[in-house]
Order: sequence, then C-alpha cells, then structure tokens
Amino acid sequence: MSKIVDARGLSCPQPVLMTLDAIKSGSDGELEVIVDNMASRENVVRAAESHGWSVFEIKENDDKTQIFIRKG
Repeated sequence: MSKIVDARGLSCPQPVLMTLDAIKSGSDGELEVIVDNMASRENVVRAAESHGWSVFEIKENDDKTQIFIRKG
C-alpha cells in the first residue's frame, strides 16, 4: 500500500517539502501525492524525479490532482 501525502490547499514549497519528507522517511517505494494547483503538481514531479523517483500515473479531477510516484 502506498503512503498518501495530502497537500491540498497548500502553496509551494510546502507540497514539495512534504513529498521529500515522505521520500526520506523510508516510504515503501510508492507514494500518492494530492495537490490542487498546477504549480505544485509540476514542482512535486520535478522534485521526486530529481531524487530518483518516477511518476507512473497522474489523475486529474475537478478539485485535485493525484500524483503517483515510485522509487526507481
């Protein structure tokens, strides 16, 4: 099961910092990050990829974006 980072309602850099904290805390290899604005989406994706994680799915909904990332 993946860990969920819910960063809705937060502006950057908070969603990025929350994602990096989850990555560093020894997550089980998969994370779901929920954001509600395009800047946070782009910054979370960029930060995850720069730490060796890859995006394997992005789901866009009316009020949120779910970003699924995994190690490696």
